Amino acid sequence: MHSLPSLPPPPPPLRAGLFGIGLDAYWPQFAGLKERLEGFLARVAEKLARPGVEVVNAGLVDNPDRARAAGSELRRADVDVIFLHATTYALSSTVLPVVQRARVPVIVLNLAPAPAIDYAAFNRLRDRTRMTGEWLAHCGACPVPEIANVLNRAGVRFHQVTGVLDGDPECWREVDAWIEAARTAAGMAGNRLGLMGHYYGGMLDIYSDLTLQCATFGTHIEMLEIEELAALRRDVDCADMAKRTAEFHEVFDVQPDCRATDLAEAARTSLALDRLVAAHRLGSLAYFHKGTGVPECGEVISSIILGTSLLTARGVPVAGEYEVKNAQAMKIMDLFGAGGSFTEYYAMDFADDVVLMGHDGPGHIKIAQGKTKVRPLDVYHGKVGRGVSVEMAVRHGPVTLLSVVETADGRLALLCAEAESVPGPVLEIGNTNSRYRFPCGAREFVNRWNSHGPAHHCAVGTGRIAAKIEKLGLLLGLKTTRVC
Repeated sequence: MHSLPSLPPPPPPLRAGLFGIGLDAYWPQFAGLKERLEGFLARVAEKLARPGVEVVNAGLVDNPDRARAAGSELRRADVDVIFLHATTYALSSTVLPVVQRARVPVIVLNLAPAPAIDYAAFNRLRDRTRMTGEWLAHCGACPVPEIANVLNRAGVRFHQVTGVLDGDPECWREVDAWIEAARTAAGMAGNRLGLMGHYYGGMLDIYSDLTLQCATFGTHIEMLEIEELAALRRDVDCADMAKRTAEFHEVFDVQPDCRATDLAEAARTSLALDRLVAAHRLGSLAYFHKGTGVPECGEVISSIILGTSLLTARGVPVAGEYEVKNAQAMKIMDLFGAGGSFTEYYAMDFADDVVLMGHDGPGHIKIAQGKTKVRPLDVYHGKVGRGVSVEMAVRHGPVTLLSVVETADGRLALLCAEAESVPGPVLEIGNTNSRYRFPCGAREFVNRWNSHGPAHHCAVGTGRIAAKIEKLGLLLGLKTTRVC
């Protein structure tokens, strides 16, 4: 497939704060203990570091004065999350000032330096001082209850990972998931969501409190006019349109009954969309417009699907029907690297125990099963106009569904489910269409999903990432429900 460049600028690296803990009274008592613990901390820093992550290591904190200084260091570094490595016993007064000053979520790493103490070698040391020093190098679990008690009472959100420093892949998969969740939270806070047009009238479930979206995710919302996109279309020249049309033929499986005029108009709008996104530095977009009364606006909205599908594949997910909450869900999936295609369930196949899900465009063509087809439509059902649309199924294999839910008590919540995209017959009507099999069965999935009151749209991405979504919810303070 033709390689599409990413449109939004790359996000800044995740700044992950790190510090270890100890007790300064130990250092003159036990030779080499401090250096050994600093070595453990350096190993943690090495394992946290990766492309897109900047580790800010505040070192070993061993007294309240150092704790206040470390907290100020991490605050000045503007860290997004803190990893606290419980290296040995330490007073909780060496922890609280750090996290209070930094004011970001805290992950407590309760990591033993080895799977077990070598009891025989330990007891052969005979020297009780050396034995105690060796014991202290292994007792990182000891202060964790004290830390948990104090952080709970101080109202500081924290989370835990328990395991072994090396040779424990399950433990480090969990750490990796926390890093991905923190990176996604930071990406949402730095995102600029464009809203163009207006809600689809009468879809009461999709209406959303925009201030709540900004307050919860940190997202900036940019209000856009359909007329701006129409004006940008006027400046697109024929040579660029020809190149974009050729790109359509590379990226999509354009069906032979598509009209050249429809493809040309789609190319014009696609290029104008790229300019709109660049001008406003958008990382996501939700749109809807009736397209009636002003012919030029009608031409825009009836030719938008191919361009919005390209944008979605290039890291700017686009939700139709002005579905703000779903644009947010799609962006979350995109930041997790799972895709994030606009979808809804529309029918059930009880014979095969699958749920049929899809939507009229746009679609996420990078997570399609094979090449996405482009088909002509004489009617956009429930909407004005005619033109070309995309037809695709999500790649066969594991998938995750995500909905951002606005609850009755005026909060946001996350709702997710894992499933399999499975082969089988789909409706060839110029829409996205997939068959999903759920571990709890189609009937039970629908009942569970509906009971939480989501809007009828959701985002679907590839892979099993519900555990990462749950961690994102914890970092953001959002209730997260996984139905299967």
